[in-house]
Amino acid sequence: MKNNTINKKEIEKFSKIAEEWWDPDGKFKPLHKFNPIRISYIKNNIISSFKLNASDTKPLKKIKILDIGCGGGLLSEPMCRLGGEVVGIDASSKNINVAELHAKKNNLNIKYLCTSPENLNTKDKFDVILNMEIIEHVENVNFFLESCSKLLKKNGIMFVATLNKTLKSYLFAIVGAEYILRWLPIGTHEWEKFIKPTDLTNLLKRYNFNLDSLDGIKFNIIKDEWKLSSDKSINYIGKFIKN
Repeated sequence: MKNNTINKKEIEKFSKIAEEWWDPDGKFKPLHKFNPIRISYIKNNIISSFKLNASDTKPLKKIKILDIGCGGGLLSEPMCRLGGEVVGIDASSKNINVAELHAKKNNLNIKYLCTSPENLNTKDKFDVILNMEIIEHVENVNFFLESCSKLLKKNGIMFVATLNKTLKSYLFAIVGAEYILRWLPIGTHEWEKFIKPTDLTNLLKRYNFNLDSLDGIKFNIIKDEWKLSSDKSINYIGKFIKN
C-alpha cells in the first residue's frame, strides 16, 4: 500500500515491551549500549556540518531535529539536552506514552507525536532527521524515504543506522544476538528487511540525498562497547545531505 509505512506487526512487537525502554538491563539493553556511539556520531556531525560551537554546553541549540521511530525517547532526550528542538514520532502509542512520561519527569521540552512521517502534519521543515534502527521495521521503504525527504530542509542532514543484508549480519544479528546470546527478543529482526548500503544510497538518490559519509559500527566484546569501524558487514550508519 503506497500511502502507509506502518507495519502493524512490528508496532505490536515493540508495544508489548514499551514499559522496558528505560531499563538499562531490560529488553532494550543492547540499545542502551549502542546509544553512546550514536549520540557522539550525530552530535559531532551536526556540529561540523552546521559549523556550531563544540565547546558550548548546548551546541545544538536552534537545530530542529525529527527523531523517527523514537521509541521511549532514548535518542530524543540526549538531543534535547544538547540544545536541539526535538520532535519525536512513533507509530506506537505505548512508546509515545512512555517517552512523554519520562521527558516530563526529567523536565525536558520534547514534542512527542504518535504518527509516521507520511502523516506528520507540520509546516516547519527540519534541519536534521534521525532514522536510527527504524528502516528495517517499516513497510514500503521507498515511500518511507520519500516522506522523510519532504520533511527535511534543503542542505539538511538525515542520519540512517541500520543492518546490512549479508550472511554475516544474519549469523550475528539474528542467530547470535537473538537465539544464542539472547541480547534481543527472538523475532526482533527479519533478515529480508535488512538493506545493503549501496541499495540504500541508490534509493536515497531518488529523493535528492547524497551520501556524505558511511561507517560501520562494531561491538568490542572485551571493552563491552560499540565503536565506529571500517567493517560495514553487520551494522552501519550513514550521513546523507539533501540537495
